[in-house]
Amino acid sequence: MGARIRQADLSDRETVADLLDTAFFDDPVSNWVFPDAEQRRGKHRTFLGVFLDLTLAEGRVDIVEDGTACALWHHVPAGEPEEEDDTPARMREIADPDNERAELVGRLTGAVHPHDRAHEYLLLIGVTPERQGQGVGAALIESVLERCDRDGLPAYLEASSARSRRLYERLGFVFMGTAVELPDGPQMFPMWREPRERDV
Repeated sequence: MGARIRQADLSDRETVADLLDTAFFDDPVSNWVFPDAEQRRGKHRTFLGVFLDLTLAEGRVDIVEDGTACALWHHVPAGEPEEEDDTPARMREIADPDNERAELVGRLTGAVHPHDRAHEYLLLIGVTPERQGQGVGAALIESVLERCDRDGLPAYLEASSARSRRLYERLGFVFMGTAVELPDGPQMFPMWREPRERDV
C-alpha cells in the first residue's frame, strides 16, 4: 500500500504510547485485563507503555510516518532464557498493582513462547481505528518478514482475536495448535511462520 515506515526512537515515545492506547482500547485482551471502561481509560496507556519502553530499549519499534500504525519487534535467541522474565510483574506493579490480570496475561503467554529456535517476535502491532482494514498493518509486518525470509529466520506472535488471526494467516503464520486461555476471557492464538524463499 506504499506506507512509509521508519524506526521509532525515544523522541517518538509519547506518540507511540498514544497510538497503542487508541489501537488496543477495544481489543478483547485489553477488555479482559481492564473490564471496566473507566479503569481502562486511566490505566491502559501506562500498561502498554511497559511493553513500549522495553521494546525501545531492547527491540525495534517501526512506525508509519503518518503516525497511524506501529509494530513492536524483539529478536529472541535460541535457548531458554537464563533469568525469569520480570516484565509481567512490572506491568502489574506500574499499571495496576491490585489487578492480577495485568500480570497474568504476560505469565500465560510467556509460558507457551517457543525458545528452541531464534526468531523475530511481533510483540504488538497497533493500527488506529480509522486506518484498520486498509493494509497498513500488513505493510508493517511485511517489511520485517522480508528480512526474515532473506536471513532464514522464523517469526512468532500471539493473535489476540480471531480477526487478527486471519490477517496473520494470510501473511504465512500458522496457529501452533493450543490457544492461550485467559480465565473467564478470550483466547489468544500462538502463531509461527517459517521463512520463505523469495524470488530474487
